[in-house]
Amino acid sequence: MGKDIVADTERIKEFGSALSRIHKEFTKAANPADGYGVKDLGSQSVIDKFGEFSSNWKIHRERLTDELEKLAKIATEAGKSYQEIDSSLANALRGEDAKHKKSGKGKK
Repeated sequence: MGKDIVADTERIKEFGSALSRIHKEFTKAANPADGYGVKDLGSQSVIDKFGEFSSNWKIHRERLTDELEKLAKIATEAGKSYQEIDSSLANALRGEDAKHKKSGKGKK
């Protein structure tokens, strides 16, 4: 105990924003071969494998996007909360300092 807590609130909020962007990209990404044909990929077998991958990926992607969304919200709210707490504490300390200076009880 007794150690100072240090939180880079801007960095935490940036992390939340980055996770939100990743979440958005994951919700768009389906089959990486969408829009490509045999002429582009070389064979129907490759297209079929991408289709299989896409079906499996969809299940895992949905779980992952749910978790990314939750984590993004947590990080964003944590950054905001830390910043609000820090501002409130700083204002309270400034108020106490001002009272002590007026009363002459401040450090000399």
